[in-house]
Amino acid sequence: MSRKPKKGYFVRGQFIAEGSELDLELKRELKGSDEASKTDLKRESAELQKLGEDLLTLRAGLFDPLPLGEKLVDAIREAKRITNFEGKRRQMQFIGKLMRGLDSETLDAVRAALAEQHRAPAEETAMLHEAERWRDRLIADDDALGGWIETHPATDAQQLRALVRQARKDIKAGPPGEAPRQGKAYRDVFQIVREQLAIHGDADHSAEASESEREDDA
Repeated sequence: MSRKPKKGYFVRGQFIAEGSELDLELKRELKGSDEASKTDLKRESAELQKLGEDLLTLRAGLFDPLPLGEKLVDAIREAKRITNFEGKRRQMQFIGKLMRGLDSETLDAVRAALAEQHRAPAEETAMLHEAERWRDRLIADDDALGGWIETHPATDAQQLRALVRQARKDIKAGPPGEAPRQGKAYRDVFQIVREQLAIHGDADHSAEASESEREDDA
């Protein structure tokens, strides 16, 4: 009586019997590859879903030029109108699905627009910090005023000098552990400095110059 042939398959010319150790090992490897692919797809889907959510916050000047297509634009506008939690969730899932249909160039344009929007607040924060540093230097250091006027000649030197003198007079010691109390001139010095920095857009340059001067003084 002839034996019933084993069930199996060939891999690179080698017969692999179903249920054998080699068969189980190959299936484990294949399953691992499938799981990795599923993980990558899930991660990519989540990233695009988040990108779609971020598009809802993008200001019109950056949003309108994006080549998103009418269907996606309408879906985003609809999502902004929805207030119901479950309805919003479903709409965002739909937006995520549409995002997966965008080509890489469009996705890069979306990321660039979002980065541009995030960059503006960071630059404004840097400008405010630089204005604070210059205000404090002008009030604390007599030589700082000359350096400021030299690099910002459009400043009304007479007005700034008068405000600095007044700010120094207005300083009053507060209770132990608290910062000294400042008057209106202190705030006016800050405003003048901030306006000049904004005109020249040189917060970064001023920060580097200030750091260099501090190193020279040390």
